[in-house]
Amino acid sequence: MHQLNDFETRAALDVELAEKVADLLSSAIKAKGSASIAVSGGSTPKGFFEALSQKDLPWRKVTVTLADERWVNIDSNDSNTRLVHENLLVNKAKDAKFFHLKQGEELCAETLADLNVGAENALLPLDVLILGMGEDGHTASLFPCSQEIEQALALDNSDALMKVVPTTAPHDRITFTYATLLKSANTFLHISSSSKKAVLEQALSDSNILEMPIRAFLQHPDVNVQVYWAE
Repeated sequence: MHQLNDFETRAALDVELAEKVADLLSSAIKAKGSASIAVSGGSTPKGFFEALSQKDLPWRKVTVTLADERWVNIDSNDSNTRLVHENLLVNKAKDAKFFHLKQGEELCAETLADLNVGAENALLPLDVLILGMGEDGHTASLFPCSQEIEQALALDNSDALMKVVPTTAPHDRITFTYATLLKSANTFLHISSSSKKAVLEQALSDSNILEMPIRAFLQHPDVNVQVYWAE
């Protein structure tokens, strides 16, 4: 299920989402001594990253990661890791830990095995998950065009992370699986523009998750996805 939160401006959305996420991270730290958050890439979250980076939190107790990543070098313009380091892990948030999804040169079985162990030990289950959404209804790197989509969406997939090769987008990807993301304590979908609002409406109009993977989150009866949207 989902709840739509409309904002008149993207700036207003960024401020409100940052406030909400900061409160959730603070509560997690008070409850168990640490907190974890997975964010998404692209241009949409830059303002949110900036607002969150200014929050007064015990950032040394927060571990940040990505919901997915392109398998590119960190200095690439396509690197979401670079995006997060330049826009979120600055200001007061510079002391946060970062769990790298892109480690090493080759995205092989051995690399995935090591990353899965590391993720389980360092940050799972996630306290906060911020998803994005593509025009095709993909979220994280759960691409409807990929051969791996059924495995990526399988509820019995015990792997936290897996390799995905989209056919409609560049670069191999590493992504958290649906089964793992589903266990997040708090899930948000952060989108903007009228075109993404139309994609959201399309996603809510049918239940075929293989066609639009974001449906698996929006229509799950036990997950309340907080949708934050602004034009």
